[in-house]
Amino acid sequence: MQNIPTVTLVVALALEDGAGRWLMHRRPDHKHHGGLWEFPGGKVESHETPVNALVREISEELGIIIRPGDLTPAGFAQEDENARERPIVILLYTCTRWEGDPAALEGGAVDWFTPDAIAELAKPPLDVELAAGLMQKKAD
Repeated sequence: MQNIPTVTLVVALALEDGAGRWLMHRRPDHKHHGGLWEFPGGKVESHETPVNALVREISEELGIIIRPGDLTPAGFAQEDENARERPIVILLYTCTRWEGDPAALEGGAVDWFTPDAIAELAKPPLDVELAAGLMQKKAD
């Protein structure tokens, strides 16, 4: 029987402010991909659905409340299955409604960017792919 790889499932949020800007999180310098900009989010725990994990992660990371019904699937990106023992798969969701003011509670920084500015940001490889797919989808 073929060995089927196990993946690390990650969820990410593309939060839009209604003025065409998207929230990005700058990873703390001491973390993997430190200093790069990403869509906020995190790992899905074994007992969670992706949407519930995203609600939890965004509360912990940004201090805002999002509701599952306000999330819309927007795309995904994945590492090559040979990239590591458990390649990462990121599920991206969009949201335009939330409660609170986003802040970088776990370090780094957060800021709002236009699509053109996001294209110029230094990002981890999977976030490059997610951003390109999201902006293409919005342009269509």
